[in-house]
Amino acid sequence: MAQNLREISTASLSVSPKPPSWSGKFGSHQLWGYIFAAIGAMFFSMKAIFVKLAYLPNSDMAAADMAIMGEVDAVTLLTLRMMFAVPVYILIWLLTYRKIKQRGQALPSKSLFIKAALLGCIGYYISSILDFHGLKFITAQLERLLLFTYPAFVVILGAIFFGHKVTPRAIGCIALAYSGILVVFAGGEIATGSNVALGSTLLMICAVFFALFQLMAKPVITQMGSTHFTCAAMTMAGIVVFLHFLTVNIEAGTLGTALDLPARLWGLGAAIAVFSTLLPSFLVNIALGRIGTQAVATIGMISPITTIIIAVILLGESFGPVDALGTALTIIGIGLYTWFDKRQADAEKAA
Repeated sequence: MAQNLREISTASLSVSPKPPSWSGKFGSHQLWGYIFAAIGAMFFSMKAIFVKLAYLPNSDMAAADMAIMGEVDAVTLLTLRMMFAVPVYILIWLLTYRKIKQRGQALPSKSLFIKAALLGCIGYYISSILDFHGLKFITAQLERLLLFTYPAFVVILGAIFFGHKVTPRAIGCIALAYSGILVVFAGGEIATGSNVALGSTLLMICAVFFALFQLMAKPVITQMGSTHFTCAAMTMAGIVVFLHFLTVNIEAGTLGTALDLPARLWGLGAAIAVFSTLLPSFLVNIALGRIGTQAVATIGMISPITTIIIAVILLGESFGPVDALGTALTIIGIGLYTWFDKRQADAEKAA
């Protein structure tokens, strides 16, 4: 999940105030927090792998299935994801609503729900559709590396539209991160694809929208809570995705056969929903309550590494020394920014 969303989730998802039992250096309470954070980060990183597998048909498929697989578009794939994910979020929302009513607590205002729904269109519809489209043209490794630098846009947009201060250290960290991207584009093997320029542009625009989503979502989450916000945002995004899907296929006259897809595609859609949407969101939230924002953000650094390993094994993507250098620079740059940003936040809170 987004870093500033994690900060809000920590307080609302904290467990009992009783201290955890300790065994050795780490207690089991904290140990499971680190495990959940690591698994959540790895699951999140699998999204690009599943999408690329959907775009790349197997050589042993029937000719008819290969034709269908070759024509699957980002909207259809995103629709499959939402078909599996949105009902679960609605169920969670209803259960949360029931508990609040039983306790006699007040629900968030309608205006907050409207804001959450509109933000969901930015963070979970626009960003996702750009991401899925971009993956058609670039490797899964490059996609993950480009999205990994979205904190840079949080800094830039925060300074331009929200009056946030930009420190020299933040600028230096961002410069280091993007020097790694430049190294990859200059001579890396992962900067390949049918149209690297177009795919990279789509991913950078995706990162801009996701950064904007984070900046605008933080105050709304503070007021209504992470559960209400996530369920409202995801549900509205799902509705917009379904409307997009219907519009495209009605105009093309393919509505009756649009979901007549091979079982493998349905399976990948379910995998994106379960393993790269639902499970990691819950795992990361649990980890936040056990080990805190900084630890979760640090463990999240394994996300690009996980994508590299799986992309090389399952997708046959190349990864050379230049890619290793560029990736390392990017991870170090974003890691340092995360660390300095947390230190500054802690200092301001203490003051």
